[in-house]
Amino acid sequence: MYFRILGPLEAIAGGNPLSLGGIRQRSVLGLLLLQPNRVVATSRLMTAMWPDLAPPSARKVIQNSVWSLRRLLADTSPECFGEPRVALLTKPPGYMLRVDADLVDLHRFQRLVEQGRAALAAGDPEQAGQVLRRALNLWQGPVLADLVEAGLDTAELVAAQKWELAALEDYFEARLACGRHFAVLGELESTAASHLHRERLCGQLMLALYRCGRQADALAAFRRTRVALREQHGLEPGHELRRLEMAILNQDPALTLPGPRADFALLGHSVA
Repeated sequence: MYFRILGPLEAIAGGNPLSLGGIRQRSVLGLLLLQPNRVVATSRLMTAMWPDLAPPSARKVIQNSVWSLRRLLADTSPECFGEPRVALLTKPPGYMLRVDADLVDLHRFQRLVEQGRAALAAGDPEQAGQVLRRALNLWQGPVLADLVEAGLDTAELVAAQKWELAALEDYFEARLACGRHFAVLGELESTAASHLHRERLCGQLMLALYRCGRQADALAAFRRTRVALREQHGLEPGHELRRLEMAILNQDPALTLPGPRADFALLGHSVA
């Protein structure tokens, strides 16, 4: 059995997708998969499933969903040492999905990201880029995209979505350190355009544009982020981004390859 939540919710057993029932039942499973092996209070489930106002029947709906899911998992989950690898347990003040973490794509993503960051810190950006790309390829859309579309809302969803962006920045860093600025530029431009306030992304885009011979565009990227920071947060760009702008204006030789460690310093990101 394998669960996918990096995109629409899916449960795969024996190579085939399982029928997970209606939207409420799917929502309960999705919320428990966001926090596997941890107790999720019934009140938290209710707030996430009915963000505006839970109906009087909310607790009963959740209880019925848990009962149906428990039966489904008991029928389809393989055993390990005599115990099912997936089990839905009642644990006051709510419920817990006991599951081998490797059966959830979110956990696989997190494990690969840790490996990629370790390779980056060890000075092996080629390996880091390959591992981080494998992690990012697990994403098939926003976390629990189908359930969010139906109204599911919880802070854990927002937090999980930020993990993808942080991993993408690590990937860009690794590729730039390998001198792959042309290969990564298109994805960098589209990502940075959607996150103008991210200084690290802006710095990576500036460096890639400069290395591609587009100094004016690199400086324009800096100005866009400065405007976004002022309008959204009333802030100026940080010291590292301003230092990168000055280095581009001065055509600092440290911006060119070889010398990937110079890239990390100019982007204000420590790999120690």
